[in-house]
Amino acid sequence: MRNGLLTFATAVSLTLAVSASRQCGSGANAPSKYQWHVGAARYDGADPEESDGAATVAVSIVPGSSTMGTFFECVAEWPESWAGWYEDGNIIWSDCIWAGNGRTYDNTVSFAMDWKNRTMYLSHTFTCSNGQGTEALATGSIHLDMDCTTNTDGSTSCMLKGNGLDATTTGSLARLGADSCADNSQRYQSWQLEKWQRQYEMIPGSSSSMPESDTGPSFVLRNMANTDLFNCSTLGTQNSTSDGFCKLATEGNKMTTASFHFDPQLDILTVNQHWNCSDSSLFDAVGVGYVQATCSREGNTLSCTSNPVWIGTKPV
Repeated sequence: MRNGLLTFATAVSLTLAVSASRQCGSGANAPSKYQWHVGAARYDGADPEESDGAATVAVSIVPGSSTMGTFFECVAEWPESWAGWYEDGNIIWSDCIWAGNGRTYDNTVSFAMDWKNRTMYLSHTFTCSNGQGTEALATGSIHLDMDCTTNTDGSTSCMLKGNGLDATTTGSLARLGADSCADNSQRYQSWQLEKWQRQYEMIPGSSSSMPESDTGPSFVLRNMANTDLFNCSTLGTQNSTSDGFCKLATEGNKMTTASFHFDPQLDILTVNQHWNCSDSSLFDAVGVGYVQATCSREGNTLSCTSNPVWIGTKPV
């Protein structure tokens, strides 16, 4: 399936070249606009003989002008029948890896694909300045015109038509200082996942995909709509999947909680944040992400980490 995919450069830590030169939006200020160019895109469907086989989508995007020497490679994989949407009806967000030899102003770049409608959703988080310094979010979408063919084995392959497409993302308003239900219910909820760690045991060459032992993931969860910051850890693992709880690290807020579910067979993480202000103002925000961690092996033990990853909720 992966044969013929875009050539991907080695990932480099995003933090090395991030600059706080952008201004943060605030109040009713007109949001900032950011330009992107989609240079190439490819879709490879599953082998028809595989039961619920995986499809792979890969997109190459350039921020602003390509003369910067910077581009991002966006790759996601999910069961073909899902078409980019998780079983619970949420779209699946995936990270884009910074490549090239130029600089980046973004802490994370992410995308989601509604394959049936050929719509790609794009987001990026970045450091900005409002006198004290903070982080902001911008989002956008673009329709991809794809040329698809059926291969001899019955699978589908698609390539982007033409010489690429231009896309625009729009910056969000500044973060909320307070965490009230009324305010948050009107804001787009999303999170930046940081300091991902997971360790499991797998005998080299084993035919089983089930690890001998698994700590499950732990990570920091930073809400991009307000000042909520959580420390998340696994409570238990059952049938190879992990469930965990996120402890609020910021003081003074007793109205919100967060939890997560991780499926290592699909690398799918589901995040749920719940607000309980009163009986009349309960609400939940749910996001699903495809987490592509990098693992190193020492004997039978694999230790996995990841650069920061953004996970959104409903498409915007």
